[in-house]
Parts: sequence; structure tokens; C-alpha cells
Amino acid sequence: MNNLQAINFANKILKVNKIKSHSLDSELILAKTLNSTRENLLINLNTKLKKKRFNNFKKLILRRKKNEPVAQILKSKEFWKSSFFIDENVLIPRPETEIIIEQFLKFTSKNSAKHILDVGTGSGCIIISILKERINCYGTALDISKKALNIAKFNAKMHHLQNKIKFINIDIDKFNHNKYDFIVSNPPYIKNFDIKRLEDSVRLFEPHLALDAGIDGLSIIKKLILKSKLLLKKNGKIIIEIGENQKYSAMKLLQINGFYINNVCRDYQSYPRVLVATKSF
Repeated sequence: MNNLQAINFANKILKVNKIKSHSLDSELILAKTLNSTRENLLINLNTKLKKKRFNNFKKLILRRKKNEPVAQILKSKEFWKSSFFIDENVLIPRPETEIIIEQFLKFTSKNSAKHILDVGTGSGCIIISILKERINCYGTALDISKKALNIAKFNAKMHHLQNKIKFINIDIDKFNHNKYDFIVSNPPYIKNFDIKRLEDSVRLFEPHLALDAGIDGLSIIKKLILKSKLLLKKNGKIIIEIGENQKYSAMKLLQINGFYINNVCRDYQSYPRVLVATKSF
């Protein structure tokens, strides 16, 4: 069996199981099995595949067949301009979260030296991406999950930023240190009731701790905004990701807590996705 035949074999399995991205997934997973790139795989389709490699490939395809996300199978996800190690303990970085990075860059100069608090850091993709763009800035990253924090530390080390980020295993409720120029966060914002409606790839494989935000989906956002009043310097900014129908609720929470709304940013499907607000007192 050669590489092309292996891809076709996997395609059939995934297509029958209604995996929409079956072709791309098959290629990415085979490239991973071969410790190669997809591009290199595609110019070597006639190369013979050893039986042991094929068996390993088949095991991974059977995982994908059950809707396990490709990123978890590959243990890797591209975000902003870098690749991050991920596993089942962290939320898979998503393109819409890159809006947080875009907005931070918009409100800072290249040589600015800001102190940034990343709340619910997960894989660390937000704070690491920011610090790679703004090399004079420093970060503090919080997460209530020790396992997630270990992933973030690993990624910081992989990107040579371990000395620029302080990692703390704590709930934002109990955190009272320092004053920050920026707070950034992609908090949980899914309603309890809506968790069961999520796609299987999310519901069955991603950490509910990073998704579940109580009955109204706003429990963590409320807590974050209230705490940000205390943790931000005057004129400091919060950049926060929100759910599809949370724009007005989140804006109201910010405004009654003394924040001025700078930007409401829409994602690639035109949903309000990221709010930028300034502490005005």
C-alpha cells in the first residue's frame, strides 16, 4: 500500500461517518503518522507505506471516525502565527479568538511595555501570541485547572517565553495581585442547557470547565468584569470574548461597572465576538 491508497482508505471511513473534512483530515493524520508535512506527503503519494505505519495511521483514523477533533489527535493547533501543543485538558484555539490579539495590537505600540493578565489561559495561546508581537510586555496567566496550566507552561517554554509569563493556578475570585494595563480573556460562556446541544467533537472531547458558564452563560463574564474593576489600572483595558447573543448583556455589565466601550468586534460569521472596554475611573 502506498500513501495515496492509505488516504483513500481513510477517506472512505470518514466519509461514511459523515466527517465533512474527510480528505483534509486523512492527509493531516497521515502526515502526522509519517512525521512529515501535508505538503511533503502530497508530492510523495506513490511512496510505499510500511505496515506498522499504516496500522498506526488506522488507529488515529478510527479516533477521528468517533468525532475526536483533529487537533487533539495531532496534539497541535495553529493559532495566530504559531503552533501550540494541545490535549484534552484545554480548549482548542479557534480563529475567532485571534480577534483578541488583533485588538490588543491595535491599542498598543510595538515598543510598549504593558503588564497583561490572561484569565483562563488554557493552552496559553492568547498571552503567548501577544508577547511574541510585543516583546517588551510581561504577562500573568491564571487558570483553575492545573492540567491546563501545565500545557500553557509547556507552550511558553516551547516559544521561549517562560521567563516573561507568571503562571498561577487560581480562580479569578481569589486573585488580588498587582494592577494591570490589560486583562484579556476567552472565558466560558456557554449556558448549562446548551452544552448538550454542542457538536459531538466539542461536547464529548473538550473540557466542560472551559465551556460551562452557568444557567445564563454569563456567570464567569460577570465575575471577570467585577474583578477587573479592581485589577486594572485607571484607563486600563479589558478585551474579552463573548457568546453569540451576549453583546448587550455583557456591554451593560461593563457600563454599570464603570467601563467605556471602545469596540464591539464581529467574528467571521458576523456575530459580535469580542468586546474592548476601558476602565474610566
